[in-house]
Amino acid sequence: MPKGSTLPPFASPSPTSNTRQIVLGLVVFTILSLWSSSRYLSTHSTLTVIPSNAQRILDDCAALYYLPGPPPNFAARDESDRYVPGTRPTLITNATIWTGASGGREVVHSGEIYIDKGIVKYVGKRVPETFVTSRDHHVLRINAGLLWVTPAINDLHSHLGVDPVPELRGSDDTNSRNGIVQPWLRSLDGIDTHDEAYRLSISGGVATALVLPGSANAIGGQAFVIKLRETKDRTPLSKVLEPPYSLLNGTHADPSLPPRWRYIKHAAGENPSRVYHGTRMDTIWQFRVAYNEARKVKLAQDAYCAKARAGQWAGLPASPPESLQWEALVDVLRGRVKVNIHIYETVDFTSLVGLSNEFEFHVAAFHHAHEAYLVPDVLKQTYGGPPGVAVFATNARYKRESYRGSEFAAKLLHDQGLQVVMKSDHPVLNSRFLLYEAQQAHYYGLDDATALAAVTSTPAELAGLSHRIGYIKSGHDADLVIWDSHPLALGATPNQVFIDGIPQLSKPFVLQKPPGLQTVPKTPDFEKEASDAVRYDGLPPLKPTKRTDSAVTFVNVQSMWIKGSSGAVESLLVAQNGRPGVVVVRGGTIQCFGGATQCMASEQGDIIDLHGGSISPGLVSFGSGLGLVEIPPEASTNDGYILDPISDTVPSLLKDVEIRAVDGLLFGGRNILIAYRSGVTSAIAYPLFGGTFGGLSAAFSLGASHKLEENAVVQDVVALHVGLSHLRNGLSVSTQIGFSGDQEKWFKAVSEGKIPLVVDVDKADHIATLLILKSEVDRASGKSLRLVLIRASEAHLLAKEIADAGVGVILIPARQFPGTWDQLRALPGPPLTPESAIGVLFRHNVTVGLGITEEWEARNHRFDIAWAALEANGTLSKADAISLASSNIESLLNVEPQMDLVAYAGGDFSELSSKPVAIISPLRSYVDIF
Repeated sequence: MPKGSTLPPFASPSPTSNTRQIVLGLVVFTILSLWSSSRYLSTHSTLTVIPSNAQRILDDCAALYYLPGPPPNFAARDESDRYVPGTRPTLITNATIWTGASGGREVVHSGEIYIDKGIVKYVGKRVPETFVTSRDHHVLRINAGLLWVTPAINDLHSHLGVDPVPELRGSDDTNSRNGIVQPWLRSLDGIDTHDEAYRLSISGGVATALVLPGSANAIGGQAFVIKLRETKDRTPLSKVLEPPYSLLNGTHADPSLPPRWRYIKHAAGENPSRVYHGTRMDTIWQFRVAYNEARKVKLAQDAYCAKARAGQWAGLPASPPESLQWEALVDVLRGRVKVNIHIYETVDFTSLVGLSNEFEFHVAAFHHAHEAYLVPDVLKQTYGGPPGVAVFATNARYKRESYRGSEFAAKLLHDQGLQVVMKSDHPVLNSRFLLYEAQQAHYYGLDDATALAAVTSTPAELAGLSHRIGYIKSGHDADLVIWDSHPLALGATPNQVFIDGIPQLSKPFVLQKPPGLQTVPKTPDFEKEASDAVRYDGLPPLKPTKRTDSAVTFVNVQSMWIKGSSGAVESLLVAQNGRPGVVVVRGGTIQCFGGATQCMASEQGDIIDLHGGSISPGLVSFGSGLGLVEIPPEASTNDGYILDPISDTVPSLLKDVEIRAVDGLLFGGRNILIAYRSGVTSAIAYPLFGGTFGGLSAAFSLGASHKLEENAVVQDVVALHVGLSHLRNGLSVSTQIGFSGDQEKWFKAVSEGKIPLVVDVDKADHIATLLILKSEVDRASGKSLRLVLIRASEAHLLAKEIADAGVGVILIPARQFPGTWDQLRALPGPPLTPESAIGVLFRHNVTVGLGITEEWEARNHRFDIAWAALEANGTLSKADAISLASSNIESLLNVEPQMDLVAYAGGDFSELSSKPVAIISPLRSYVDIF
């Protein structure tokens, strides 16, 4: 119980209170009350009338002080409260089981799990015969083939259901704009049970999610933990895991049971300040006002109950004081609510930690918390003990508050003794791939057990639900996942997901993963980089060391890929007789590659040991504002959006102006440098536009410091960009198509085949119309229109027609998601469908590229292409994978092939063991060393 809370002498200070203690407490409470009443009557001549509902009042008063926890003997239950009659028992054998126990270090090899009636009945080396013989013919038997089995994933920060997909007008119930402080609101009242994301997230191994209101308010309302599976009732309430008893049994808690945990969302910093046109000072004041009101109610209840306990009934109202408006915050003060706070910066941590101490309430977790790793000691001063910290792995710099975010935050926080959770903020990140957050956290230094716990057992602990979820343990809910590879291996995909003992995947498509992916990935050493993140207050220097004239020798090189004269990616043999080779570079040009005897005779210069690593072409970023955007909401850091001639009022002076991205390029930003240090050497940027017309794109080098540097701009004009969807400024698609076919001067070069026309389009019907339009233009001009479709969520439906038309596709994002109606038929890929969109298009010989959505994602581009190859189930080679984000994009957009190479230590571009250590640039005549 939080320090300073007051308990009557019979109230249990532990959330594991049992029925006997509670009943005994009520008896003692009653005796004390009657004794106090008799003493009072013996010393006063006026008779005190005891109200007829006195016992109910005493019960209600006693209930105020009980702390949440599982019912007595919960662990010994034989059947889950969520059990669906008719569900078959399941016996999983020959499994490698990560149970979550012993700090995440317990692994049962060649183990077995027996689940029945919605719970785990046994986990260990061999299920006793007594469990299976009586119902043998009903048992679903699964031989896991030594694959990994873990608890299902728990998402501690989600907006599933309240921000459903596809996005439609009126469907978003995430935020209320009716007041900065609204603890009386409930996310449960906005949960849409038809959200397309439920089944997608389940297919990624997610079983539960804490559905939070949004962050527009200082206090946005109450949150609820739900299970994602479909229920017979089809109602939001039937999804809620351990709903407060008041939602089930009227307004009074069951006095025989401890209450269940409640959850609430707070937010500090920019979001509430922006929405309500205030400042941080205004927000904190509103917090204090709200909590002061709640404290008044709490003190009034305490005073009332003290009098009732003393038998001082005269003048007491018929029931304890209540406030429907403030009761949730009263429960916060009583230690019965898990407080989750959206927060970013040091100033806000200081304020909210101060608030927690002023009003004496504990914080379950700080969320987002991009500067938490810089001030762990501030967090440790939170009332009642340190909170957990729920973070992204690499998603940062999307607003000023997140500008100092670090990929090393999870490791650094854990090193400081704080509990770390990886979360999705779905649909900000598609929670289907929440496990990817844990994989990245592990890559950047978080140990494997803690990384896996960060999406399973730790969120269960912080939600107060570890008595039933987050572990594979007898008596726990049968929520578990069988993975096709080690869960921290890139692209790990469920073979089956169980929620409440019910298999969730019908006829899943199972990928055959390489044996090397069945063990914990070996990851690089980032100790110096993590230390520098703190040393430089979140903004460590990113500029590489440049070598121009001197030689640089790479030793222990296992493999190398380069672009041939045609731009196609080719593999070169470097290793000799199974032994790693040597590559010598001078002025950015390879002088020698092969065996040590062959190449080490020449000048060596700097010697860089790749430890069995690899050299491969630099990647090309496309699709985000990289090069035009530094901090998206900050206008002063961006090139800005262009006016759309079809929907905006454009001044006559600007009507004939060519809108070119090259004129607004911004070099040297942190997103650019981080992408560069991650193996992305060039980018293609197009003007930011929200209408139909998008202007002319440009290609540029990420290694350049400014536009006037030699070869900084690769190509002034790449392509003409337009958009086509139902969301383009309310214009009809037919209007947009009509405009796109107009022979204005921007389209003249396109119609003559001089530059490509790049169309941002998703819906298959719109793509079909574009193919028809291309055919008409080709016949009229006698030339072939170079048409490239980007985003293209439904392109797989027309793969053959796209190939026949000679049209290229750049998929954005790499892993599709039906965020809008135009994207509704996006192909999810395994385990839901046999192929991904990339696989279908590749099989039909469509030239395919992969792009990104936001600037920070560029750093993960190599993992995107590696993941795409894994999902293709062996049909894409590593050369094909590299091409997805390099030569294919250059070919589609008619950009001169860039010959930059990236040197990776510890493995090749596709492996989590590897780390980029240098860029070799023949065009710019240097080697950049990181």
